[in-house]
Amino acid sequence: MPKFVLMTRLNPESMHDVRVRNLMGKEWLSKVKKTCPEVKWLAHYALLGPYDFMDVYEAPDVDTAHRCPSSRARKERSAPRAGPPCLTRIT
Repeated sequence: MPKFVLMTRLNPESMHDVRVRNLMGKEWLSKVKKTCPEVKWLAHYALLGPYDFMDVYEAPDVDTAHRCPSSRARKERSAPRAGPPCLTRIT
């Protein structure tokens, strides 16, 4: 299966409380696993720089890969710093 990289920026308010951020991440991952059960998550990294997180995952096709970040993008886009996630195919 092709691999994809998802780069995510979050709003500043969600970054202040680690427990809240952790809960948000678990809720999002649970929702994505229900929406896209064929996706296999390979890695999750916290970053310094313009993006806050990088996720690496395998998906059977581009359409499936694009369905995964859509719920996070809608939820986070309203914040000043947040923007649409950056999705890139790496293989």
